[in-house]
Amino acid sequence: MEALAPLAPARPPLLARLNWYWILQVLAWTLIIIAFMIVFGSHLGEQGVLAVCVWTGVSGLALSDLWHRLIKARGWNRSGINWRLIVGPFLLPAPLQVTSIALAIHLLQQRLRDLSFVPGSLVLWGSIFLAWNICYMTALALRRANRFESEALRLEIHAKDIELRALQAQVNPHFFFNSLNSVRALIYENHDAAAQMVDQLASLMRYALRSGQRDTVPLHEELEAVQAYLAIEKIRFEERLRASISVEPGLENVMIPPMSLQTLVENAVKYGVELSATGSDIRIIARRTADATLIEIANMGAILPFANSTHVGLANTRKRLALAVGGNASLDLSESAGWVRATLQLPVAA
Repeated sequence: MEALAPLAPARPPLLARLNWYWILQVLAWTLIIIAFMIVFGSHLGEQGVLAVCVWTGVSGLALSDLWHRLIKARGWNRSGINWRLIVGPFLLPAPLQVTSIALAIHLLQQRLRDLSFVPGSLVLWGSIFLAWNICYMTALALRRANRFESEALRLEIHAKDIELRALQAQVNPHFFFNSLNSVRALIYENHDAAAQMVDQLASLMRYALRSGQRDTVPLHEELEAVQAYLAIEKIRFEERLRASISVEPGLENVMIPPMSLQTLVENAVKYGVELSATGSDIRIIARRTADATLIEIANMGAILPFANSTHVGLANTRKRLALAVGGNASLDLSESAGWVRATLQLPVAA
């Protein structure tokens, strides 16, 4: 069989691929050229004036890039505010820019006789390069802030993923130990039923292993696992376990944390069926409201205040629900008219 070629890495968006340093450099120095052309607009027809304006922008662009390279080479951009970034523009790029402009006037206009403009030009260009430094350091600070924010978000997502996997790891062993106890009890009563239970348990194990690497699964997959679990318990409790499932059309692909319904159904069996001599009905209902999807697991009985494992299981499911689906999801446990109801509420978009 021919080997599949590796997938090419996804290209970043166009805006992320652009070299914004040079785009902004060219734009800023072009604006400076235009500003000088406006200031000397009445003299643009004279010899060399337009060329000197263009030369001013080009030399400023070159000197600012050289100054940028010097800042990076010396590491002055790594320690926040540095006195060299404040004084440096007046000591290096500004004198070089004034010298460059004076040379351009001499070569292109051939009339450099008065140097009285030099002090004012040094202050002007020192201020321009200082403003360039401020813009550059501001851009660096924003880039660092975005990088730190992205890293913090990545770490937060990673921490949530670890917590979700840890919570999932708590669910599966608890369920399988209970199921194995059921198989063990049945072996002595009915070998054929025990074999059928092992088949159902194997199906559940496959589902748990397959879904354990996912944050959420479609409701119809979870219900298949629940039906396998109920089939196991039906063999054990026979007519004492009476289950019904009703799912409103269109809700089959609602995403929920894996094994979350199974945990709630297991509680319903444990405290509704197992503790009652006559057993209990277990109703699983999924329906849509105006702003949420509701999944209700109900059993006949009462909430037992001493049932610590129920509280642990509910807390675990609530955490997994919040991590996998979001803070708008909830899980409530209530009792009324002889029924205990565990209600999952999911956002409509879920």
